[in-house]
Amino acid sequence: MSKVPVTSRYESIPKRNFRNAIIKLCEEHYKILGSRKVLQLLADDIVQLHQEFYPEAKHRGMGYIVWRTTAASTKKPSYGQRAEDYQVTTVLLPLISDEDIEARLVGKQAKADNQFISQQERDIQVMARLIKSAYAQGGILSGAELSVLLNRSLTAIGRYLKIYHQQHPQEILPTKGNILDQGSSPTHKGVIIDLYEQGYPEIDIARLTTHNIESVGRYIKTYRDVKLMLEKELSLMEMVRVTGKGRSTIIQYRKLVDLYHPNLKKLDNDDIENKEGSDETKAPNAP
Repeated sequence: MSKVPVTSRYESIPKRNFRNAIIKLCEEHYKILGSRKVLQLLADDIVQLHQEFYPEAKHRGMGYIVWRTTAASTKKPSYGQRAEDYQVTTVLLPLISDEDIEARLVGKQAKADNQFISQQERDIQVMARLIKSAYAQGGILSGAELSVLLNRSLTAIGRYLKIYHQQHPQEILPTKGNILDQGSSPTHKGVIIDLYEQGYPEIDIARLTTHNIESVGRYIKTYRDVKLMLEKELSLMEMVRVTGKGRSTIIQYRKLVDLYHPNLKKLDNDDIENKEGSDETKAPNAP
């Protein structure tokens, strides 16, 4: 009578894993019978999803939070696209840093001139840290997500972003709105065109402004088109009809052209303020 090899006694140990538990669950509880290979592939996919949603955070310090957000690789959404259809990714966000805790331990956080840093300033520091960390991991946070993470209103988050960009005019925080070009804020347009007028290549502008090169190309193309139409002395509404872009968007670009090329036809205030044109000539804001 042959003896069972000693090594075979250990074979069952690694088989008691999460993947095989899924296969057993499908077979015994859900009666999903058939090809073992199909169940194995299904189990592999579930294991992969589990790793994405619950990544190992042991190598991180305390204060990190696991967050599921829109992937930075997501393309600009089309009309009617649902939020749940966006590409998503899991990131580990440094919600509380060692510096935050140290500031609480010493009882205050002061600037170099011993002036206290306000709650708003601390919020802005944390907000910028979260946005940059998410982007470095391939994610982009929305204003609503920042509102939840910081426990502040959407209005406050909008104010924080405005203050940050005013204090850092050559930097654009890579939020979901900026990366996917949502909203009509001219902040990122202005920085991109400023770098373009300084002679920076598009690839460098994309890197400096944390935009993808396609978005940078669209901004620059629209700017060039508006500049050309100003040279040809087209009116505001003619530009709207030619480009298919919104009136307010064209006004933003006209102001940028006037800033860098004041020798061209000056902006006509009456033309800007005049509400001429029907609803059919107005298009949604676009970069």
